[in-house]
Amino acid sequence: MPSALWIAHVEVTDAEAYGRYAKEAGPAIAAHGGVFLARGGRYVQLEGNDRARNVVARFPSLEAAVACYNSAAYQAALAHAKGASVRDLVVVEEIE
Repeated sequence: MPSALWIAHVEVTDAEAYGRYAKEAGPAIAAHGGVFLARGGRYVQLEGNDRARNVVARFPSLEAAVACYNSAAYQAALAHAKGASVRDLVVVEEIE
């Protein structure tokens, strides 16, 4: 089963609330086998909408990433991000 990448492009509008999200989301992601490959940091926007925070995490499978998103722990963390950010999130299966 191929691994999958969780890719988020985020514009933070409330740093304090978003910080609470990030603090709680990390353990929820790790509990589902997610490992961060990029979390903020330098980037170059070549096309599309520019969002200053870019996050990439690798999961053991697409199903594990979706299960993480739907988990009670992640949804509790996500409640802090709603209203504190504008986000796009996609999970993409990697090539085997």
